[in-house]
Amino acid sequence: MAGGSPARTATGAAVSGAGSSGEAQTAVYASPLERAQETAAPVAVRAGLPLATLAALDEIDVGAWSGRDFDALHGDPDWSGWNRARHVTRPPGGETALEAQVRLLRGLEELRDRHGEARLALVSHADVIKLAIAHALGLGADGLQRFEIGPASVSVLVIGAWGAKVESLNERAFLGTHA
Repeated sequence: MAGGSPARTATGAAVSGAGSSGEAQTAVYASPLERAQETAAPVAVRAGLPLATLAALDEIDVGAWSGRDFDALHGDPDWSGWNRARHVTRPPGGETALEAQVRLLRGLEELRDRHGEARLALVSHADVIKLAIAHALGLGADGLQRFEIGPASVSVLVIGAWGAKVESLNERAFLGTHA
């Protein structure tokens, strides 16, 4: 993962319906992985909501590369292919970025159907958040390399039956001066 690591990090992303940005969340969802659950738990507590798990928010499955560092992957032709064209290159035993994006978008559609225009807090991993944002910007699954999503940052997407738009990206101001 050019510029990234197969070691996985949890990152926050707020995804909203058509409501205003000052609106309180009505639900909090997180990827099933422990790091995302740990990141989302305080969000749910602050909102006074239960934390729900959504498999569609799980990170890209990198299969046999999971937990390996860059040095171990250097020289692997599959790794080189993944970094050139993630949308069509499958990690050994994993999924393409396009497959992960389709999984994510189906999950977001289900949430929209379930919650309508309500504001939701979703906690996932940087590349998954990047896939949602890339889609909203019309970049496709390979567009995730064109911008960064930092740890503990918040990005806001407005999603409706009409499509999606990015309201804010990679915000960290809420962390205060200690960020």
